[in-house]
Amino acid sequence: MCLILFSYAKDAARPLVVAANRDEFYRRPALAAHWWEDLAHIYGGRDLEAHGTWLAIDRTGRFAAVTNWTADLNAPKPPGSRGDLPKDFLEQDVSAREYVAGIDGPHYAGYNLIAFDGEELVYTSNRTGDVQILEPGVYGMTNERLGATWQKAVNGAAALGEIQASASLDDLLALLRHSHVEAPPKLDGDLKPERSFSPCFIRGDAYGTRASTAIIIGRDEIEFTEQHYGPHGVAEGRVREAFAYSGMGREVIRG
Repeated sequence: MCLILFSYAKDAARPLVVAANRDEFYRRPALAAHWWEDLAHIYGGRDLEAHGTWLAIDRTGRFAAVTNWTADLNAPKPPGSRGDLPKDFLEQDVSAREYVAGIDGPHYAGYNLIAFDGEELVYTSNRTGDVQILEPGVYGMTNERLGATWQKAVNGAAALGEIQASASLDDLLALLRHSHVEAPPKLDGDLKPERSFSPCFIRGDAYGTRASTAIIIGRDEIEFTEQHYGPHGVAEGRVREAFAYSGMGREVIRG
């Protein structure tokens, strides 16, 4: 993932609202969001190289998502796949705090991770060592620490904050296609990193926004949709799913 906007505990009817863009090379194989065959309680996309995920949810409302931390491409590559982090959290029956405390950070390249266990939303990064139990609010997370002033995160979070209480899944997808940034200003002296002005939605030839995901976790139902894109931002297929609460589990309503 390269941009995750999320509204947490701002509305009792919607404990968590998520709008996220996944930017990746088009040649990297992946599956669209689906119910996994080997872990049937998990719904989300899946990377076919390392078999993890960038974002997923389970039938009980547990949710996790990861972004990579911009890295030196010449640095040694750690053995672990960052996509295992959301997968492993959803596979285990532990709280978000417990899971984050047990992560072996140096085993992975730089990452930001958010994990929601239904009670708390926790953020962590192995680049800073941060562990934050997040307060209610609207956030934008990119490829640096949570709270970094990348324009697409700041402006995207502001835009989400304006609509989160009533937005539909389609509204959230539309928000993700906006650039949320202007051209970098001309500054004297030290310039801010050019990447901090990267657009919310990337239309590239070999690399770009491959999927936009919108999730609304309500009190009685979870809604999930994912729009896929090809090179140059051309819209391709879309998947949609909903989960109705039923005791500790949920009855799946096919969307």
